[in-house]
Amino acid sequence: MRTTLDFSPLFRSSIGFDRMLDALETANRVEPFDNWPPYDIVKTGEDDYRITMAVAGFAEGDLTIAQEQNMLAVSGERAGEEDGQYLHRGIAERAFRRRFELADHVKVVGASLVNGLLTIDLKREIPEEMKPRRIEIATDGAQMKRVEAPRQVA
Repeated sequence: MRTTLDFSPLFRSSIGFDRMLDALETANRVEPFDNWPPYDIVKTGEDDYRITMAVAGFAEGDLTIAQEQNMLAVSGERAGEEDGQYLHRGIAERAFRRRFELADHVKVVGASLVNGLLTIDLKREIPEEMKPRRIEIATDGAQMKRVEAPRQVA
């Protein structure tokens, strides 16, 4: 049983959280969950993450990793290689497409395939202009300093 959540009351008292609330609504509408291939998501540092997917039987050429804005898509498709008549087929070779929603400023920094495990390393890199900065407070006798963003030379 699914319950639809109404986020409209939050829009009345919050500013700038549109993207987060839209992501929550999207997660609520997500299609039935397919748990193949199995994967882990691990936070390896303050701003570092790792996705590990079990893709046994897939080679580097069979896998595609693409990042578009805040979406990471991992897909795999094997070319059919029939070496004989299977009496039992227990190793899944079906094509897959797994999508991950990424937060702002999260980038893929590397990927590797070792022993049937695809590992994708991610890092959140916040731009300097978005990091917290200290603002000086002018005293009575001091002249007020104007805070300006650094100008970029073209």
